[in-house]
Amino acid sequence: MNGALHHYHLRKRVCKMGEQLPNPDKWKRFLDEAIYVVGILGPVMTLPQAFKVWFEHNASGLAPISWGSYILFNIFWLAYGITHKEKPIIVTYVLWILINTFVFIGILLYG
Repeated sequence: MNGALHHYHLRKRVCKMGEQLPNPDKWKRFLDEAIYVVGILGPVMTLPQAFKVWFEHNASGLAPISWGSYILFNIFWLAYGITHKEKPIIVTYVLWILINTFVFIGILLYG
């Protein structure tokens, strides 16, 4: 997913240099719109993991170092999105930070 968001950002830069946006190519136009859906669905797909940790109080098999690292990397991506004023990146990584923090705290409490 990160590559898809980065691709969208690069496409916007190319548009400033002359490429038409929205693109006349149907496939590219589809991808330009689909990135918003993918950006939201990615974090939503992690909700079952969060629910398992919080409702079943079961964090076995989850490493706090991994989930903590995800949060740090997500913060970096969020800073990138804010710096470049990229709404899809900002929205996606705010969601990732919230969900990963939710899981991370659950791991610390129930792990």
